[in-house]
Amino acid sequence: MAVTWLTAFLDTGAENAPATEAYWSAVTGWPLSERRGPDGEFATLQPPDGDSPVKVQVVGEPPAGGMHLDVHTDDLDGLVDDAARLGAEIRMTDLGFAVGRSPGGLAFCIVPEHGEKRPGPVSWPAGSSLVDQVCLDIRPEQFETEAHFWSMLTAWPQVEGGSPEFHRILPPPGQPLRVLLQRVDEQEGPVRLHLDLASEDREAEVARHVEMGGRVVRTTPWWTTLLDPSGRAYCITRRSPVSGHLP
Repeated sequence: MAVTWLTAFLDTGAENAPATEAYWSAVTGWPLSERRGPDGEFATLQPPDGDSPVKVQVVGEPPAGGMHLDVHTDDLDGLVDDAARLGAEIRMTDLGFAVGRSPGGLAFCIVPEHGEKRPGPVSWPAGSSLVDQVCLDIRPEQFETEAHFWSMLTAWPQVEGGSPEFHRILPPPGQPLRVLLQRVDEQEGPVRLHLDLASEDREAEVARHVEMGGRVVRTTPWWTTLLDPSGRAYCITRRSPVSGHLP
């Protein structure tokens, strides 16, 4: 049994979905696929080379942070049993996948694998960029339990992240999304998820996003936090889009 892929879902209310989906297609450089689902609620941001780790969904009530995570596996029943044993609230659906919440309340699904392949960075005039990381924002009192849950569920090692507020869960080669765990003091409610983009030129990448409608809310030496048109937070980092490492 193995976790073979992670997909981040951008869950957006109907009134904000058209602008938000167009924004993410523009900033990633990945066109939106044809819509699917009973009401056309699902679509994929499709890279030209490889498979997408980012999909969109129109929902009636977005979860905290406006995102959920799909965990792909080669043994659906086995991973569902593991998730329950590790403290998740989880149930199977009639559609062949499971839905649940982590011990800290993060919404996630467990779905079958389909042999996905990692995409490469997208080139822009000032350098390349790539969505390559999900960050779990966790209150201090939830941190140890939530970090243990995700490390054990994925069977990927957990390591300290270079400063006390960060840990990392290290995926094997070929995975599209790194996993960062962040202690956050100001947050209330359940664990939340946000996306990080790696970029060769952070300042130019931020300017490109702002031109398309993003709003900067915080800048640090290592990352810039923005809001998309629906108010969903995400970060642009100085990490290499190829290696994922800081320069």
